[in-house]
Amino acid sequence: MFVRSISDVEKTDFFVEWGAGTSHRLLTEMDGIGFTICHTVVRAGTESFLHYRNHLEACYCIAGEGEIEDMDGMVHPIRPGDMYVLDKHDRHYLRGGKFTDLILISVFNPPLVGTERHSINNQSASSY
Repeated sequence: MFVRSISDVEKTDFFVEWGAGTSHRLLTEMDGIGFTICHTVVRAGTESFLHYRNHLEACYCIAGEGEIEDMDGMVHPIRPGDMYVLDKHDRHYLRGGKFTDLILISVFNPPLVGTERHSINNQSASSY
């Protein structure tokens, strides 16, 4: 058993500025559990084009607001208590709220190494 806090992670390379927010990688590949858990902040007013080619992801909103848009143009508002799942390596747009950060608990399978960072641009989806 072990206990790890956000403040512990902030002192390590597992506290990541990912381009449109931050990610505390609380559980990573080196922990040997088989998945990753992150506390993810998507900054208000940001938009990121993302595509996890090597990982499946589920996100549960714990605070704030934002939205996710699929490649068919379907926009899904995300608020506390909502979950979204990228179960087919879905390309998507992730947006923070207009005035409010979107705060998520993100789960990745297989696990992240923990130091991955996005390369955010408008041309192609960032991936790792």
